Amino acid sequence: MLTKSQEYKSLNIKRMKKHNFFAGPSILPQFTIENTAKAIHEFADMGLSLMEISHRSKQFVTVVDEATALFKELLNIPEGYSVIFLGGGASTQFAMIPFNLMNKKAAYLNTGAWAKKSIKEAKLFGEVDVVGSSEDKNFAYIPKGYTIPADADYFHITTNNTIYGTEIKEDLYSNVPLVADMSSDIFSRPIDVSKYGIIYGGAQKNLAPAGVTFVIIKNDLLGKVDHSIPTMLNYQTHIDKESMFNTPPVVPIFAALQTLKWLKAKGGVAKMNEINLMKAGLLYDEIDRNPLFKGSVLNIEDRSIMNICFVMNEGYEKHEADFFTFATEKGMVGIKGHRSVGGFRASTYNALPVESVQALVIAMQDFEKKI
Repeated sequence: MLTKSQEYKSLNIKRMKKHNFFAGPSILPQFTIENTAKAIHEFADMGLSLMEISHRSKQFVTVVDEATALFKELLNIPEGYSVIFLGGGASTQFAMIPFNLMNKKAAYLNTGAWAKKSIKEAKLFGEVDVVGSSEDKNFAYIPKGYTIPADADYFHITTNNTIYGTEIKEDLYSNVPLVADMSSDIFSRPIDVSKYGIIYGGAQKNLAPAGVTFVIIKNDLLGKVDHSIPTMLNYQTHIDKESMFNTPPVVPIFAALQTLKWLKAKGGVAKMNEINLMKAGLLYDEIDRNPLFKGSVLNIEDRSIMNICFVMNEGYEKHEADFFTFATEKGMVGIKGHRSVGGFRASTYNALPVESVQALVIAMQDFEKKI
């Protein structure tokens, strides 16, 4: 019979054999996994599992309060903003945003599959002005030079595109409230929250297991639409009840708190950005150097530091399946590209160690020697 410490040590050994590049759900810090596993066994010395305690118990209310405080601290969120934790995924936010903000018209930037889904939902509520789109090149670049209409109720962007490997890496200026889906790059780089009206995202890429959605809202944006909003879809409902209007996703919120603690201990968002740039640089340098591969994003400045997409170079397409098999045998998991792009995708989220990127680079170099 293994002791608890031996069980967790065994878990560590097993995980270290694999390099997890899945796009989401994706790699989490070992700190998060171990602490959440322990809490599922017994939470806060209550003699109960985290999965079976009341979300209104003082022990879990403390978890939500601490997670909210760390969100505000790590992102330097100014006064006048609320942080809430919801169910339903980022996809539910595609409807909640226009429900809460749109009176007549909204502007959207179309940069990929998730942006298209958000546009589709917004059209149910009013006029949608797609001010820029990269669909003509299969979303291989970030549109620029567009004009945001001054009469729009808000302007919506998707900052990082997991499928296509593009990313908006700056805080855009907008003459109307700026709304951003940051599902896959939250906490990966510093952001100026004061430039945004709403920031939201599913947690399953850079924060926690699937099941919880975070929303950062500028409070004075709410209460201005001229239509009624269903209670559960009204942001004010959840702000007023501090994410406790209905039963929240308890385990993912606890896991998110562990990741936030891990982030703070690692030096915060600025330090994480430094590490992420190094990881992305290592892999992009190899993609550009290695004659077998090429990046699938047209402009270098548009390349994501979270989801690095690449394909076989001209003349080497027949080796795609062979490289996938070769890399898998070397311990790489989750590197197969999305079906709409093909090739390969390495998701280098915060929790992915530099050693995993180095291992992938070595695999690419070793495969080159075989060809």
